[in-house]
Amino acid sequence: MSNLIEFNEPSVVAGICTIARSAGKKILEIYQRDFEVVLKADSSPLTEADLAAHQIIAAGLAELTPDIPVLSEEDADIEWSLRKTWTQFWLVDPLDGTKEFINKNGEFTVNIALIEEGKPVLAVVYAPVLDKLYFTDREHAYLTTADKANIRLQVSPPTEILKVVGSRSHPSADLAEYLTKLGPYEMVAVGSSLKFCLIAEGLADIYPRLGPTMEWDTGAGHCVAEKAGAIVCKLDGQALRYNQQESLLNPYFEVKSFEVKSF
Repeated sequence: MSNLIEFNEPSVVAGICTIARSAGKKILEIYQRDFEVVLKADSSPLTEADLAAHQIIAAGLAELTPDIPVLSEEDADIEWSLRKTWTQFWLVDPLDGTKEFINKNGEFTVNIALIEEGKPVLAVVYAPVLDKLYFTDREHAYLTTADKANIRLQVSPPTEILKVVGSRSHPSADLAEYLTKLGPYEMVAVGSSLKFCLIAEGLADIYPRLGPTMEWDTGAGHCVAEKAGAIVCKLDGQALRYNQQESLLNPYFEVKSFEVKSF
């Protein structure tokens, strides 16, 4: 018998979209003025926008689904002995793409995903500068922009020259080797979870991530891409899963709009 907490799906989807927009509004307020940058213990950057967005999201989720725990990048120090008992939880990156935020290129997102038994099942990815809201229900992925609401997303068949999405801030020697074996391709550089979203929109074919990521970096984008028909898997073809071990570091993975040989 499942011990997953039941809820009204449409109201929860609407709720996380509202929470993400609220966090994005606060991020934009800070983005448009001077702000301080500090380094965390792992040397990754942290700004007041990360913390402010975390507080808004944590409070919003506590009100929306008070019985579902939250794992956020800015509150990840949760004992494995407790976390491994979770069958259902919210996985949050309050500001994905902090380097993009600092560089003011607009390519950062708010990420919220519901994980059930290791799989992302509902998600929202909001890009505040672009005002693009990607979200899912349990079946499909959608995009809402300033001009149009609830556009159903679907991956596209690949063209002869593959469009490969890569990280703007995290180049990888392993990725460079991977690309030599891929055949003709065109590289598209973009930050944050927007890489997953480009594939979901049918604007790119493959996103090979051969560099370090944490689970909160990928959960929401993973869900959006998968609900749009993409394949998200480790390099051995196995599914990318969440909260299955003490470490929250992801293995290398691929996001693909079609079946393609892994390297």
